[in-house]
Amino acid sequence: MTNAVQSYHHGDLRSALLDAAAKRLAEHGVDSLSLRKLAEDAGVSRTAPYHHFKDKSALLSAIAAKGFSDWHSTAKRIFDQDHISAENRFREFVHEYIGYAATNPEMYELMFGRTLWQNNAATDDLKDVAFPCFQFQVTMTRYWQSKGLLPDNQDALRLAQVTWGTLHGIARLLIDGIYADSSHIDEMCDCAADLFMRTAKA
Repeated sequence: MTNAVQSYHHGDLRSALLDAAAKRLAEHGVDSLSLRKLAEDAGVSRTAPYHHFKDKSALLSAIAAKGFSDWHSTAKRIFDQDHISAENRFREFVHEYIGYAATNPEMYELMFGRTLWQNNAATDDLKDVAFPCFQFQVTMTRYWQSKGLLPDNQDALRLAQVTWGTLHGIARLLIDGIYADSSHIDEMCDCAADLFMRTAKA
């Protein structure tokens, strides 16, 4: 353990801890996370994580913030593909969103679940990452409205909430195993995209 501590001393211990925490989250769920177990996973002293996270809530917020940051990067990558039609970008966005939730169920649950938000445990650092992520959803919504893919007679903010809420509902059905499983993902994504775009053209 001493060698591990010394190696991290000159590296990015916080990033190493977050990577270890994300791995534990994916493999064992949020209830398995603790600063003590994180120290063991990372091969550092028991006190090392406390230099970066004051308690478990701070750790969970940091993990969720990483999830939002990663998803935001994915959304921007999709949106910035100027060589692809707006319709195909919208369809890809739907597929990627549902796919992310299905592939990372524990992370998704932490990002959008009650553990942090309903219990008012989200840190300001998490909010600073999560809220711009939703604001980007509004930006994309306005763009797709301008391209005739989403109804232009609806307020962009409310429409962004509804489209995101629809995708969140599908994600929850998949994660919870209710009326859906992974074999249905592509068909459900195409159905959702077609439904929104057809509504815009109606």
